[in-house]
Amino acid sequence: GGSSGIGAATALELARCGARVILATRSARRGEAAASRIRRETGNNEVQFMHLDLASLRSVRAFASTFLRQEPHLHLLINNAGVSAGGTTEDGFSLPFQVNHLGHFLLTQLLLERLRSCAPSRVVIVASSAHCAGRLHPESLGRPPSGMFSAFQDYCDSKLANVLHARELATREQGTQVTCYAVHPGFVNTSLFRHAPLWLKPLLLPLAWLLFLDASEGAQVVLDCATQEGLEPLSGRYFTDCGPRLPWPAGRDDRLARALWEGSERLVGL
Repeated sequence: GGSSGIGAATALELARCGARVILATRSARRGEAAASRIRRETGNNEVQFMHLDLASLRSVRAFASTFLRQEPHLHLLINNAGVSAGGTTEDGFSLPFQVNHLGHFLLTQLLLERLRSCAPSRVVIVASSAHCAGRLHPESLGRPPSGMFSAFQDYCDSKLANVLHARELATREQGTQVTCYAVHPGFVNTSLFRHAPLWLKPLLLPLAWLLFLDASEGAQVVLDCATQEGLEPLSGRYFTDCGPRLPWPAGRDDRLARALWEGSERLVGL
């Protein structure tokens, strides 16, 4: 998710630090344009686009295969892409849950051995304070919730999954020098709001312009978790711009985190 918003701002700063950056995005046009712009602005030619559509598990597997064949090193994986729109993917899952969680879960698992071999390495998962309203039921993972506000509930559920994914990954990777952090970037004015219901946009969009952070400000906590020294003891924790914070109670439920992990493995065919 590096072609716009927080992802593009994060990629830009990493490139400025001299990193080799792979922009994994769905749109080839936007991805190539973002990579070109970042190369031009930073003078770092090690910024490349690779196609990845998280709404397709087939695309996730193809991306991972290509990446592992072409790239010998992986020290940092930032799972940033997100959608808030309703709908169903080609794999039969709700769009927000697959793009925001299942696709990232599968991608992380497919790249995990490379992260281990390049350790110390980190996984940063862009979550949200919206996890406070998440309700995950292991027996119905991937199905869109019912009700008038189903798309919003689906988004909140996926953000709770992000927090629990980081928590369980950190538990399972103890001793490997692969660490993981869930991040709430703040309320950021990004293209995520293009998916808001039509009736809500007249209220939400002016508020976004007036009160919300811009993308570069939202990227700062992501960059902190990606690059700050000494965070390893805090693996699995939830971060805001004020540092590590306790997530809402459901985000601290280890039994639910294990059930989500096992359910996610089943849904993506691992």
